[in-house]
Amino acid sequence: MNKLKVIYEDNHIIVVEKPVNVPSQGDKTGDVDMLTIIKAYLKEKYNKPGNVYLGLIHRLDRPVGGVMVFAKTSKAAARLSEQVREKVFKKTYLVIVNGRMQEKKRNITRLLIKK
Repeated sequence: MNKLKVIYEDNHIIVVEKPVNVPSQGDKTGDVDMLTIIKAYLKEKYNKPGNVYLGLIHRLDRPVGGVMVFAKTSKAAARLSEQVREKVFKKTYLVIVNGRMQEKKRNITRLLIKK
């Protein structure tokens, strides 16, 4: 995997770009996942001994690439998770299609994007 693309980082959160086909968290495949990648990054960057805390705030499906927010403290994780529950935390999806879509499928895509 290429170097981790950090978009923003402070004492409480880290915002990164998740590449396509990388799971957000570990699964039965055992493939390297974003939680593991970012924990290793933080451990090395800050020379942390032992385990590194990293809270998963939201997920993106494996085939999807995009921006993800992770909490570096349990307090930040609790507050961000509450924002997700209360729908204060907003996500926007952009879909890029190569070629022409059939009319029926296009309408389904519009419905999915509006959610």
